[in-house]
Formats: sequence, structure tokens, C-alpha cells
Amino acid sequence: MELKNNPSGIEGGLSIEEYLDQDEKKDLLRLLTAGSVDDGKSTLIGRLLFDSKKLYEDQLSALERDSKRVGNAGAGEIDYALLLDGLKAEREQGITIDVAYRYFSTNRRKFIIADTPGHEQYTRNMITGGSTAHLAILLVDARTGVITQTRRHTFLCSLLGIKRIALAVNKMDLVDFDRDTYERIVSDYQEFVGEITAGAQPIEVKCFPLSAKEGDNVVERSPRTPWYDGPALLDWLETVDTGNEHNLTDFRFPVQYVLRPNLDFRGFCGKVASGVIRRGDAVMALPSGKTSRVKSIVTYEGELDYAFPPQCVTLTLEDEIDISRGEMIVKADEAQQPTVGRHFEAHLVWMDEEAMDRSKSFFIKQTTNTSRCRIDSIKYKVDVNTLERSEVERLTLNEIGRVVITTAKEFLYDAYARNKQTGAFIIIDPITNNTAAVGMIVRPVEEKDLLSADLAVPTLNLTALGIAPEHDEAIRTAVADLQRQGVEVKIVRS
Repeated sequence: MELKNNPSGIEGGLSIEEYLDQDEKKDLLRLLTAGSVDDGKSTLIGRLLFDSKKLYEDQLSALERDSKRVGNAGAGEIDYALLLDGLKAEREQGITIDVAYRYFSTNRRKFIIADTPGHEQYTRNMITGGSTAHLAILLVDARTGVITQTRRHTFLCSLLGIKRIALAVNKMDLVDFDRDTYERIVSDYQEFVGEITAGAQPIEVKCFPLSAKEGDNVVERSPRTPWYDGPALLDWLETVDTGNEHNLTDFRFPVQYVLRPNLDFRGFCGKVASGVIRRGDAVMALPSGKTSRVKSIVTYEGELDYAFPPQCVTLTLEDEIDISRGEMIVKADEAQQPTVGRHFEAHLVWMDEEAMDRSKSFFIKQTTNTSRCRIDSIKYKVDVNTLERSEVERLTLNEIGRVVITTAKEFLYDAYARNKQTGAFIIIDPITNNTAAVGMIVRPVEEKDLLSADLAVPTLNLTALGIAPEHDEAIRTAVADLQRQGVEVKIVRS
């Protein structure tokens, strides 16, 4: 690029202001790479960055230096995986362990890529990287085809609601770009996808024959695959329609904080989880059911006429309503309201080294709500290799099951398939503070259908404890105070 012919230094002769304005209007695509160990995930992303010329000079010189010192690509070759694998242990072993995020931009779109590990023991890291992704690039080694970890990651993508997958059949150079090998892998994978999406929303799959190390079909079409008539991977990523990731139909506003800087202002702060809210709309506070209208929508930059996800705003209402953190503001006239209840079925991915203990009381966090909970029952565990369901007493690290959960206080939620923001939750071990599991709500459960309806609620039998009736009032006052803090306790006298 000749700066003397382009004083601004920006391609196309744009001024800096015009370039920044154009760049700001590009849409953002979040994607993850997944697959088994040594399938070439980090190498593929490194090649994308290198061939699209999105590396700075210092990054390029460091890459060349590191490739000579610790690279695994061979003498004189650049190891593109080193752009992503920055941990010492990753470089020593030539594998990915932690999730690495990389940002880059082309003339058409901005990208945030999550490079996730392939080992089975790091499946929980893949869940972290995939929780915000619009689509997934799933790599398969052309020599081995569809394997257990390929199925596992596809099933996890399905659970996370990722509906677009790019199947990258990598290392085609090691099978001499054989068309039959490629088509066999594509057929096997599409058959598996059909099995896991039977009766559910289908997953759109786009397949690519690649060599990440050599650059074939990554940024530009390769002459070594004349039988492939599709686009290069980057061309597809720049143009794929991801749809709208947010539910714009059902308004959900979990209250995070009550703002009261002076006597004349009382606002409810939070992030719009879904839907659109306008000034003057009739709203309802849950779980109280009190109604009012939106008086103003306040932000740091000033007041808005309307707000949409994922904006963070402060709502003021025309009436004084008692609303606190963990409660939710919804539209009063919407047909589809969130479920209010303590019992629900959910898909659970166990992420703790310690196996599930169903006798333990966990913390559960969903939107801005936190409470105690217990796992009431395990409906079944899913074998990701065969999709068979089996009855088990507990889940262990990286296992997936469908469970019934009972919370100590009422939660406000939707099914994850309808609303990701209000249908997702995490379970926290109260002793270690580790994230024990992540979950996606499937449906509510009626109390009469539970195996043990009151299992999650601690019960004080005053008679059995030898507490005299004259102390009942003091105990009820203390229990009411605990309930205001989100700790449910049941009192009985028998």
C-alpha cells in the first residue's frame, strides 16, 4: 500500500473517520473450533489469520522465531498453532488445553474465534467457549474420520443451541485429496447429525475439504480439489447468515440492582435478556404480579425511546412497586410469560472433578437469581457415542444427563430452546465454589410428579427438636428473614 498516494493510510482512500464508521457497522460473528486432539484446530485459526494478512509484524516475527524453537510443523515450516497455544504446557505437548480467544476483522465482518481443546478431559472448556457462539467449526482428521469426540462435540453444540456447523475435513493432503474419503466422512457425519436432531430443530451443516497446514480451501479455493465446487472457508464465514441470536418476541428484564441516588429517582438496572421494551409499555413485576407502565429508559448517554438485547439500561416505572434483585420485569400483555416455579427438567453437563452427590445441597445461579437447590432425580444419562440412554445414580466429569432440579425458592425461567438467556443456569459447589455443572432448562415439572417434592427444602420439626410452642413466633420471624435472603426453610410441628 503506497501511503504517498493515500495520505490517510486507509485502503480505498477513505478518511480515518469514514473507515472507523464503516468498521463500526460490520456485524460480529462469534464462532468456536472443536474436534479431537491433533485435528488441527489451532493450526486452522492460525492459517486464517496468516493468509488473511491480519497479523502485525511483531506477531509474525515472534511466530517465525517460536516455530524454529518449539514448533511441530517441521524444519523451516511455520507452526501456525503457536498463534493460539500460548501456555507453556500447550507448547511443550503440542496440544490445546485452555480456551483461547482471537479477534480479527475482514472487509465484510468482524470475528471472535474461540479455540477450544480437543481432549475429552477438557470437554468442559469447550462448553465455556461455545456458550456464546453463533456457529461451530468442527474439525475431523481425514485419516480417522468421525470419531467419539466428533460426536461428543456435535451433541454439545446441539445442546448449546448452535444450529450451524462447518465440518472441516482437515489434513486432506495426507490422503492425497481423495474425493471418496472426503465424501465418506461427510456422509457418516450427516447421518449422525440426523440422529441427534430427530424431532428437534435441524442443524445446518456445510462441509469443506481442507489442509490447514498447507492452506488449501482456507482463505482461497485450492486447485488440488477440482472436484469440490463450494466456497473457501473464509468466504463462507464472511457471508453466512447467522440469523438473530436473541429472542425479540418475549420481553425479559432480570433486575440486577435497584438504583436510588436521591429521593426523586428510583430505577431498576439490568440487561435486556430478550424482547423489546418501549416507553409507555405496560409491564408486570414477577413473581409479585404487580403492574405498571415504563416511565423512562435511562442510560449513561441519556434516555431512550426503546431498548433491546443485549443493552444495559435502567427502567423507571410510573408506580412505586417493590422490586428487588433476582426478580424480573416482563410485558403485562404478552401471551408467553416465563414459568414461575421451583421444579424443572434440564440437560446437565457435569464439569466438576468430583462426581455428583445427590444428597448435597448446591447453589444454582440463573440470570440474576441465586438460590439453594438439589438434584431431585436423574432421568437418564446420554451416551454420546451411541445416543443410548441409561439409568445412573450420579454423573461424573464430562457426562451429560437429563435431570430434575428443585430449587429452594421460586425461579423465573423459559425453556432454553425458546430463550437462551433465561433458560441457562450453572450449579456451584457450596464448599469449593467450583462450577459443578452447567444446564439448559427443558420444561417445568409439576410438584405432584416429583419423586420427593420437598427434598430440597430444609425442614424444622419443632416437636422433634424439643422446642416449646411459646418459641414458635420467634422461629417464624427468623425463618421469614432467611426467606427474604433466598434461603427457604419449612417449619412443621408434629
